Amino acid sequence: MAMARANSGLAYPERFYAAASYAGFDGSPNSSSKGVSSKFPNDVALLLYGLYQQATVGPCKIPKPRGWSPVEQSKWTSWQGLGNMASTEAMRLFVKILEEEDPGWYSRVSDFVAEPVVDVKMNHNPKTELVMDNGNTLPETKTIPTENGSMMETQDKDVVVEGLGLVGVYDQWVAPPISGQCPRARYEHGAAVIDDKMYIYGGNHNGRYLNDLQVLDLRSWTWSKVEVKAAAESLESPSPVTVASCAGHSLIPWEGNKLISIAGHTKDPSEIIQVKAFDLQTCTWSTLKTYGNPPVSRGGQSVTLVGTSLVIFGGQDANRSLLNDLHILDLETMTWDEIDTLGVPPSPRSDHAAAVHAERYLLIFGGGSHATCFNDLHVLDLQAMEWSRPTQQGDIPTPRAGHAGVTVGENWFIVGGGDNKNGVSETVVLNMSTLAWSIVTTVQGRVPLASEGLSLVLSSYNGEDILVSFGGYNGRYSNEVNVLKPSHESTLQSNIMETPVPDSVSAVHNAKNATKDVESEFETGQEGKIREIVMDNVDLEPTRNKNEETSEHLIATLKAEKEELESSLSKEKLQSLRLKHELAEADNRNADLYKELQSVRGQLAAEQSRCFKLEVDVAELRQKLQMMETLQKELELLRRQKAASEQAAFNAKQRQSSGGVWGWLAGSPPSQNADNVN
Repeated sequence: MAMARANSGLAYPERFYAAASYAGFDGSPNSSSKGVSSKFPNDVALLLYGLYQQATVGPCKIPKPRGWSPVEQSKWTSWQGLGNMASTEAMRLFVKILEEEDPGWYSRVSDFVAEPVVDVKMNHNPKTELVMDNGNTLPETKTIPTENGSMMETQDKDVVVEGLGLVGVYDQWVAPPISGQCPRARYEHGAAVIDDKMYIYGGNHNGRYLNDLQVLDLRSWTWSKVEVKAAAESLESPSPVTVASCAGHSLIPWEGNKLISIAGHTKDPSEIIQVKAFDLQTCTWSTLKTYGNPPVSRGGQSVTLVGTSLVIFGGQDANRSLLNDLHILDLETMTWDEIDTLGVPPSPRSDHAAAVHAERYLLIFGGGSHATCFNDLHVLDLQAMEWSRPTQQGDIPTPRAGHAGVTVGENWFIVGGGDNKNGVSETVVLNMSTLAWSIVTTVQGRVPLASEGLSLVLSSYNGEDILVSFGGYNGRYSNEVNVLKPSHESTLQSNIMETPVPDSVSAVHNAKNATKDVESEFETGQEGKIREIVMDNVDLEPTRNKNEETSEHLIATLKAEKEELESSLSKEKLQSLRLKHELAEADNRNADLYKELQSVRGQLAAEQSRCFKLEVDVAELRQKLQMMETLQKELELLRRQKAASEQAAFNAKQRQSSGGVWGWLAGSPPSQNADNVN
C-alpha cells in the first residue's frame, strides 16, 4: 500500500555542496566530471554535471561546442537540457540522485555537520529560535514542567553529549549525527532494541525483499552490519538454515539476547507462519519448531508481546486476502492457539498498529484494506476475550495504514502512515486509560517521518525515554534515523480511569457519579437555604417570634423534601443495581447459551459426519448384498453343472458295467474285455 512516488524535500545548500564535493566537483564553474565517472555511470555523471552547473552558474548561455570532443558536447547537452530550472530545484535533484545512487554518501563525508531533519518545521515560539551557522533555526530554550510543578529551562545549544544524550529538544524530531556504512534504504522492515542497540532486519527496497541484519549503536550512532554465521535448522536437524528475504514481518526482542522474526512476505511463501530466532551471542539464525495449529503465512500483521506470549492479529496472506483472525503463540511451550472471541472484531486489515495496556487490553488502531484506510480503535479484553469499540476522545487521528507505534507507560505514540494519497505528518499520542488523543508535533514535506512502512522503537538515556524511527517510503525509500524525546506534557498520567472500558460500563460509571453530584448539590442547596433562613432570623430579631413558626414549618418542609429525594435516590440506586445485576445475569446466560450453541453445533456436525459415514456403510452393504446374490446364482449354476457331470459319469459307468456282463456270457474274461475296450 505504498503511496505514489514523489520528489523528496528541498535539501539545504550546505548539503548540496557537500554532495558536489563528494561526487568529485571542485566547485569552479568550469568543473568537469572526470572525477565522477569512476563512481557513477556515464549518464548519471553527465546528469549530475548539468545539475551542478545549473545550481551554481544558472541556465546554460554558452553556444553549443563545434570542434570540441564528444564528452564536452554531451556535457553541454546535459546542461542546456535543463532550461530555466531554478537553482534550488537543481540542488535538490542533485542531492536526490546522489542519494539514490549512493545512499550512504553523507555518512562518509569527512566534514559532517549534524543538522535537523530536512523540512521538519515544529510548532515552536519564534521568539525562542536560535539561528544556526547554516541558516536553519533551532529552538534555543524550552520550558519543561518538572514532576514537582516547577519550571525547568533547557538550552538545546549546550546539550550535546554522547549517544542518546545529544537529544536536548523535547517533542521534536531531530536527526542525530550518524556514522558508519548506512543500510540500504527500505520500508516494511523489522526493528527491535536490545542493550542500547537497534537491530534492523529485512524489508523492501524497490520491490525486492532483503535479508540483511544491521545494527545501530545508540550510544555512538554508528551503523554496522551483523555478519551472520551458518546454523542448524533446529536442535533436531543439523541442516543449515537459509534465511529467506522477507518484508512485512515483525521483530521481537526475547530473553535479552535473542531476536524473534515472525511471519512476513517472502518470494516463495510457505503455507504456515514461520518463526525464526537470531542468537546475538552465536550470530546464528534458527527456525523454531512450533506445535498446535499454526496460522497461515501472512505479512502486514501486528505482533504484540504480552507476558510470555505473542498475540498475532490480522494481516494479508500470500493470495492478498485480508485477515482478522487472532492467534497466540506461547513462547515457553512454542504452542499455537487460535482464539475464538466474543463481540465484533475489527474488519479484515493489514498494516495496522497494536499495543497492550495493563497486560490485559489489546488495542488495534488503523490499518487498511485494498482500497480503504481506517482510523477506528478496537479493544480486546484478553481475559474475557471480548472485542469492544470504545469512543475515542480528543484530536482523533485521520485514517492511515503503514504507521508505527510504541508505548511509553500508558501512552501510545503513533508515527507516520499514509492514506494511499499522502503521508501523515502528525505524531500523535493516545492515553490508553482515558482513550484521549493529542498531537505531539507535526512535520512538513515529504520526509521519512511522513511515510509508510517506517519502524519505531523505544530506548532510554539517564531514565528518559527516546523514540527512534528508521526508514519508510513516501515516493522514495529512506534509510534516515530520527529521534524524539517526549516531554512530560505529552506523557501526562491520568487517574480518571485505570483501564479502557466499553461504553456501557462507562455509562454506569457516569450515572453513579451523576447521582453523587445530585445528592451533593441537593445537600449544598439545602444547607444554603437553611443558612439564609438563619441569617434572616438573626437580622430580623425583633420579628423573630412572628416568623418562628413559618421558619420551622419551612425547615420541616425542606427536610421532608430532602428525605423524599433521598428515598427516591435510594430507590433509583436499588433499581440501578438490580438492572445491573440482571444485565450481568443476562450476559452470563448469553455466554452460556453461546457456549451451548457452539456445543450443539459441534454435536450436529459430529452427527452429520456420523450419518454420512452410515450412509456410506449402507451403500457398501447394498453393493456387497448384490454381489452375494450374483455369487449365489453362480453357485447354483455350478451345482447344477456338477450334478449333470456326476449323472453323465454315472451313466457312462453303467454302460461300462453292462458291456462286461455280455462279454462274460460270450465266454470272454472281463479283463480281456476291458483291454479291448482300452
